[in-house]
Amino acid sequence: MKDGIHPEYVETVISCTCGASYHTRSTKKNIHVEVCASCHPFFTGQQRLMDTAGRVEKFKRKYTKKT
Repeated sequence: MKDGIHPEYVETVISCTCGASYHTRSTKKNIHVEVCASCHPFFTGQQRLMDTAGRVEKFKRKYTKKT
């Protein structure tokens, strides 16, 4: 292996918006994510709408049946 071309592999904390944090190692110092295994609907079985910029409302308006 060549010297000086590999990134530094340091301990880091991955933190989620739900408050969960995971300690691991990575080439980045701190990582912030919006969805993790603690709050993702697939793992929890609960539907939580994470709407950014009104996408859910736009989808509902577009595909709901007109009465």
